[in-house]
Amino acid sequence: MPQYLIKRIGQAVFTLFCVLTFAFVLGRATGKPAGLLLPDSATPAEVDALNGALGFNEPLHVQYLTFLANVLRGDFGISYRQRESALALIAERLPATFELAFWSFLLGLILAVLAATAIQLTGSRTLRSLFIWGGSLRHSVPDFFFALLAVLLFSVALGMLPSLGRTSPASLVLPVLTIATGQFVLYVRLIDAALSDQANQDYVRTAFAKGQSRASVLFSHMLPNSVLPVLTMAGLNLGSLLGGTVVVEAVFAWPGLGQVLTEAVSQRDFPIVQAGLLVVALIFVTVNLAVDLLAAKVDPRVSLA
Repeated sequence: MPQYLIKRIGQAVFTLFCVLTFAFVLGRATGKPAGLLLPDSATPAEVDALNGALGFNEPLHVQYLTFLANVLRGDFGISYRQRESALALIAERLPATFELAFWSFLLGLILAVLAATAIQLTGSRTLRSLFIWGGSLRHSVPDFFFALLAVLLFSVALGMLPSLGRTSPASLVLPVLTIATGQFVLYVRLIDAALSDQANQDYVRTAFAKGQSRASVLFSHMLPNSVLPVLTMAGLNLGSLLGGTVVVEAVFAWPGLGQVLTEAVSQRDFPIVQAGLLVVALIFVTVNLAVDLLAAKVDPRVSLA
């Protein structure tokens, strides 16, 4: 276990280093930010002076080493636009993104478990086709388009739900529904396949031979033994959701990480972009490590070598 943890921590550090390097290179490739920060009436001398004050007139390797040294001290700089700590601004937006990602993840997983267990209990091919094809149809619709349709129906036409902001628990409904339904088919396919594989195992046939009901076998034996592949996929998906809600947050004006990163990219506010990418990468590698450790606890056959 200690060797495994050391190895995974080393991989995580290398991953974060690559993310930071990628963010730095892409940021500099888009040009210097002073032209966007100053009004159109600014002279070339004023633009050059501001770029110099921000450190963008230094050689690229000097900028990179300075950037890495600052990051090691926990200093991502000050937002060019908002004049606040970039890391503090990211931390301020994280709770909204966590809230949206968690409830979307939970709802999508619950719906998939209910659908897969209904398929197994009934043994209906029609029901399986309905869930699989219906989920695939939803998955084929881009999230932003589904979100717009949901707003038109539930907010504009019916006036039932708010469409913008994070003002009340009801504000969660449409963005969570958008993300959860998009993830539904991934989970239902995986859970259904895992349960179908368990149904052919000897212990299931033995349980039926002993007179146990289908529901008892499903919930007592098959579901617990189908957890591992679902757990792995769910962990990966949760990590990606935390950084992948950008489009949905933009449609619903959700004040989360995606919104602030989108604005920062358009304004070349590099400190916020770099801090945001590092936080997302850190969350992702942490979730992956936690899932691996949990998988070893759930199934002793999993080796942490």
